[in-house]
Amino acid sequence: MNGMEAPIRDEASYLAHLEALWRRHWPAHLPKEPHYPFGEVPLTDYLRERAKRTPEKPCIIFYGEEVTFRRLDEWSDRLASYLLDAGLTKGDRVAVFLPNCPQFLIAFYGILKAGCVHVPVNPMYKAPELLHVLREVEARALIALDRLWPVVEEAVREISVPLVLTTSLSDFLPERPAFAVHPDIKEPKRVVPGTVDFMEVVLKTEDARHHLGSRSEVAVSLDDLAALNFTGGTTGIPKGCMHTQRNMLYTAAGAMTYTYQLGEGDVRLTYMPVFWIAGENSGVIYPVFSGVPHILLYRWDPVAVMQAVERYRVSCLGGVMDNIVELMEHPERHRYDLSSIRTLTVSSFVKKVTPEYRRKWRQISDAVIRETSYGMTETHTSDTFTTGFQEDDMDLKRPPTFCGLPMPGTQFKVVDFDTGELLPLGVEGEIVIRTPSLMKGYWKNPEETARVIRDGWFHTGDIGLIDESGFLIYRGRKKEMLKVKGMSVFPGEIEAMISKHPAVEGCAVVGKPDPDKGEVPVAFLTLKPAYQGQVNEQSLADWCRKQMASYKVPEIRIVEGLPLTATGKVRKEELKKCFAQSSA
Repeated sequence: MNGMEAPIRDEASYLAHLEALWRRHWPAHLPKEPHYPFGEVPLTDYLRERAKRTPEKPCIIFYGEEVTFRRLDEWSDRLASYLLDAGLTKGDRVAVFLPNCPQFLIAFYGILKAGCVHVPVNPMYKAPELLHVLREVEARALIALDRLWPVVEEAVREISVPLVLTTSLSDFLPERPAFAVHPDIKEPKRVVPGTVDFMEVVLKTEDARHHLGSRSEVAVSLDDLAALNFTGGTTGIPKGCMHTQRNMLYTAAGAMTYTYQLGEGDVRLTYMPVFWIAGENSGVIYPVFSGVPHILLYRWDPVAVMQAVERYRVSCLGGVMDNIVELMEHPERHRYDLSSIRTLTVSSFVKKVTPEYRRKWRQISDAVIRETSYGMTETHTSDTFTTGFQEDDMDLKRPPTFCGLPMPGTQFKVVDFDTGELLPLGVEGEIVIRTPSLMKGYWKNPEETARVIRDGWFHTGDIGLIDESGFLIYRGRKKEMLKVKGMSVFPGEIEAMISKHPAVEGCAVVGKPDPDKGEVPVAFLTLKPAYQGQVNEQSLADWCRKQMASYKVPEIRIVEGLPLTATGKVRKEELKKCFAQSSA
């Protein structure tokens, strides 16, 4: 008896028991505390220190164009100086409507140095969505890509933004790119009348360091509001999560210590969208915190990735499982040497990590594919780590989805959704988290903040459990859980099981109303090209009956593609519309 089957006496004993389990299963090669190279100081101080110690070392490499730590420090100083001269003051919000590009990093660190608030905006947004964000945050400035100007122009007809800067992807296109370049980057620079040229600001503003140093209003602390990161909107209208540099720093220290372990000589590649919280960490914060060069891609491109890995001997790659599968199955893969990759982390959205995929990658390099972490925008992501639990596929033999152990300083518990009472180990309920990276609240939404943050604990709305070893298991969102004749069915579990079928390329499970059962699961599947015509919906359903309890067996619908968000998650509401249309 592990002491948790008996009624839980109090939270203190519950957490003490979990702490003991975490210590017992802690990987021996990992330290007990996260490492902060320069201590717990603002990220802007990290950038200045990197610029002093390794001024000519590349921070970001964009298709061969190197942005050194010195350049990034100087250019962000100049942007900060310009924003202050333009009348912005500490706490003013600056919206950044850019895709992956070096200007995003310059904007991020320049905004923070000025004491302003960074507001990243999805560059796929249309005018009404951009307008919502600008109005919500009362933006005092906007930094936008020139080719997105038609969207900006429509939005600013409805709301006044005092200062608008524009920039072009071609501003950082090297004369001889080091690897394949996306056509968007080759588009000529557009002159946008009535806006300020971003690059003229960062290249020509003089005496920025002296100018900044003389202004008392730019004194920045770890606990000042630094960013408003908007949720993905999968559970309603996107909400702005208020984050500080302390949140960012803790996330970076945990990820670098437990997930990536980057050091001298490493090179990391990232293509995750930097407007997204995970991409902001990966492509904007981690390069400066770690001091390790990061190759930043405008977007996913398998050929560009393979060329960059071979050219720069990339040692660390992070991405979406779907993209890694595309790499493994790419017809040109054997032309490139990817053996330098020793760390490969993924997020499983449509495709899931399987033993088969893991074995297949080991034929390419020594890296072992593993899930990155459990996390969300509200907690600045990276709340757990899975490093050290891959031997003999231990992580994949546990119930899906295995999320590992919490970062030091972070705590989890599982409670009853309705009563909030603690639940024993192995019992599913609501995942609740307390972490140093928890947001300060939702922007201008105290009611929703009070609903989800209670006594310092964030109620995630996620279903999960903590198993007998203390590992976190994620089941899915509560709103996604199905009730089939009173039995709880988790779409994520079915997706993980179906993904083991060799013919299945992608899978998304949603619930369909049923007059007899209440709901039934429906699995929308895409097939690998080699299996087209080899399997059908009936044969896949028969396979499922041999893999899972009868009440979990889904209806199978083979489709050509799944509707995805900009960050690779399936738009399940779009799939549910199929049922409404069928009924009509």
